[in-house]
Amino acid sequence: MKKISSRVTVFHKKIFPALWFGFLFLFVIVFSVSGASGKEPIVLVVPAAMALFGFVLMKKLVWDLADEVYDCGDFLLVRNRGDEERVALSNVMNVSVTMLVNPPRITLRLVTPGKFGSEIVFSPAARLRLNPFAKNEIGEDLIVRVDRARSQRAR
Repeated sequence: MKKISSRVTVFHKKIFPALWFGFLFLFVIVFSVSGASGKEPIVLVVPAAMALFGFVLMKKLVWDLADEVYDCGDFLLVRNRGDEERVALSNVMNVSVTMLVNPPRITLRLVTPGKFGSEIVFSPAARLRLNPFAKNEIGEDLIVRVDRARSQRAR
């Protein structure tokens, strides 16, 4: 059993949002107490826009990530929010690797939806690379293995 999801997923899902919204809240409190918000209402508008932007971005790119994904050979063990599910590679319809986003993402579209729905999204473990356009090794391996598992299922 090999962990193929990133070790920093917890940071992306929990710590960074707390820092982001905490900083914005602190900013609003400081400027409200100092009286600057009464003179210049833009002081409250900008943090509100940043909070909205941050919420939408995190909802779309971060909060849907699975906490942990383990490669167990012919199936993946997915853990998210205290729940656990075994996903057979033969149940994966498509593997999509998204490059040039932070955090990087691999989306598994399932033939038969499971506990976590019809898609499982996780951030793969990554090495430091100088080439931002290099293929993701975990994603490429999953694509080949899923195709092989589907071919065997069709027989």
